[in-house]
Amino acid sequence: MPDILVRGLDVRVVKQLKARAKQNGRSLQGEVKLALEQVAATEPVDVAAIVERWKKIPIRKKNGPSSLDILREVREQ
Repeated sequence: MPDILVRGLDVRVVKQLKARAKQNGRSLQGEVKLALEQVAATEPVDVAAIVERWKKIPIRKKNGPSSLDILREVREQ
């Protein structure tokens, strides 16, 4: 199994990871490994697609749809 060496971590980050590991009953290595596995398993966010969707939302004019109506429409897409 490959290894990864991470240099230059802030001391506070290491302290937080150690505290989290202790709270979860794991070693520091086990905690970091689990965190990396969870992050790697998540789908990346397509920010460009989100921005394009927001660009299509009309700016409210007088007597236009309410923000609630716009949110409902976006959720239905």
